[in-house]
Amino acid sequence: MNPELGNFALALACCMAAGQAILPLIGASRRDARLMALAPALAVGQMIALITSFACLIHAAITNDFSVQNVAANSAVSKPLLYKITGVWGNHEGSVLLWAMILSICGGAVALFGRNLPSALQARVIAVLGGVAAGFELFCLTTSNPFARVWPAPMDGQGMNPLLQDPGLAFHPPILYTGYVGFAVPFAFAIAALIEGRVDAAWGRWVRPWAVAAWCFLTCGIAMGSWWSYYVLGWGGYWFWDPVENASLIPWLTGTALVHSAIVVEKREALKIWTVLLAIGTFSFSLSGTFLVRSGILNSVHAFANDPARGVFILGLLALVIGGSLLLFAIRAPQLTTGGLFAPVSREGLLVLNNILLCSICAVVLTGTMYPPFMSLLFGKTISVGKPFFDATTIPLAIPLMVFMGFGPMMPWKRAQMWPVLRRLWWAACVTGVALVAATFQMREILPVLATATAVWVICSSVADIAERLRLFRQPLGQSWQRARSLPRAVFGAALAHAGVGIVVLGIAGMSQAAHRIVEVHVGQSEMLAGDSWTLTDVKPAEGPNYTALVATIEVRHNGRLVTTLHPSKRTFASQHQTTTEVAIHTNLMADIYGVLGDKHGDDANPTYVLRLHYNPLAPWMWLGGLIMALGGALSLSDRRVRVGAPRRAKTVDVVVAQ
Repeated sequence: MNPELGNFALALACCMAAGQAILPLIGASRRDARLMALAPALAVGQMIALITSFACLIHAAITNDFSVQNVAANSAVSKPLLYKITGVWGNHEGSVLLWAMILSICGGAVALFGRNLPSALQARVIAVLGGVAAGFELFCLTTSNPFARVWPAPMDGQGMNPLLQDPGLAFHPPILYTGYVGFAVPFAFAIAALIEGRVDAAWGRWVRPWAVAAWCFLTCGIAMGSWWSYYVLGWGGYWFWDPVENASLIPWLTGTALVHSAIVVEKREALKIWTVLLAIGTFSFSLSGTFLVRSGILNSVHAFANDPARGVFILGLLALVIGGSLLLFAIRAPQLTTGGLFAPVSREGLLVLNNILLCSICAVVLTGTMYPPFMSLLFGKTISVGKPFFDATTIPLAIPLMVFMGFGPMMPWKRAQMWPVLRRLWWAACVTGVALVAATFQMREILPVLATATAVWVICSSVADIAERLRLFRQPLGQSWQRARSLPRAVFGAALAHAGVGIVVLGIAGMSQAAHRIVEVHVGQSEMLAGDSWTLTDVKPAEGPNYTALVATIEVRHNGRLVTTLHPSKRTFASQHQTTTEVAIHTNLMADIYGVLGDKHGDDANPTYVLRLHYNPLAPWMWLGGLIMALGGALSLSDRRVRVGAPRRAKTVDVVVAQ
């Protein structure tokens, strides 16, 4: 496998994507079964070509082919094998190729697993995916070719950014990108529905599993990125409201709204136009995040490059995809039927409120993220919008969102009465009240107190929902067990995902009470933090595969009893002339004991070392909650009634736009 083969496979994939974007659309408009039948074959062919291209790039990295500019700039002979592989997508060119490959896999999945779709709808969906893929593949070939050669080839490469040489990088970007790109499938369904002029319960059933799958991957990707920043960057935090972090949060918020509104379309054939707009908006935000990261507009530690040519190309692609889809929406959406009516106090009503609050948070985050670059572009002023702004604007919206989240699963469809719902949630309200009182005595500020109470409310209401469905303690346990076996797994998945949200919020509230100190100590000196004694007992050099290190030994004792021994270190990478910190963390799932080794001061005879010491209560719950949320979504997807068995459409003549 050589770079020429990879480049050829990429060009072949681009040609197949162009055909995939054009021929099935013509076939669907003319009702030509032969042209429509080309869609799955072209999608699978494009997927195979891009997988081959990506495999060739990985092979070049593993074999140290430094004649490939991407490998020479991001790899080295001494780099461990794992990081040679992960370095393929730890840069601009490789990450765009990864994006294109995942998009082709999505198209191949629709081709292989969408055989129960009407042929015209499947052809249009695959064609839309092909059009987007062709744009990214053309971008790879013209301005970001990962197979570009360098001559003469260097004997060794420059190596990868040491901050990225971490096992978390092996999973975080692919999972995050799968979440980003996965929303291309609901987007394609939305465009196909607008062309066809039809959205119904079957459409909602077809869209929902793709949206849930993308949401699960994006949730995992964001959680893993937060965990990576926590244990790699060494500053003790988990979320800095960095612009690129926000770029992943924005589509997650609208994607969460999409998942919930698709349920309303499926169950009640309502919110059709809104759901189509959410599908377009979520993928548009994913594309916008790509543009912001790679154009150099955002000042972020995550940004890959500042290249005007790349920025202009992506901006053009962005304008074509987003502008074209919104124009089509403006023209065709009024022709879609509005669907069923419902009372404000109903499950549909709470889902609408859920959507409003999620989109309001999204608007706030988007404004805070884009305001600085727009001010710089229009007025030449350099400003920053940081944590105080985002905390002050998002938390007041998030708290009522969580309050209403507890009521939603209990509400009947179409019309409901509040009193029966409140009666079923009485014990959850009591536990929440106890948590509110306890938090008031333990925490210093009002927002963490409210966050703790609402988190407990969401968790308890999720448990109450399942208990009510099983009629737990109101009938023999054997009958409750039989009811549990007959309940759809999607019900348990939704309750698990909601409980995961509550666990994440409890972790955030706990972290607001974290204690930390920055101290400068001699070897053998002790410092107190959070009731524990932290003693620096030793500092010694060590050798790694492509770095040298200084490793500290810190003993943490409570009332004289050894709690843990930490070994934070500083690593120096000679090829990159860069030094990184390696955090040491001890956790018991209730709190993290977290130590960082800083600079060395003084002479070798009597040196002192800077230490950053943290005690972070409930910190593990943030990532545990994110994992539980994703598992809830996966459990819902495991329900066959969600993945297949969409209701058959009524036999009516398809509405086709004249070409």
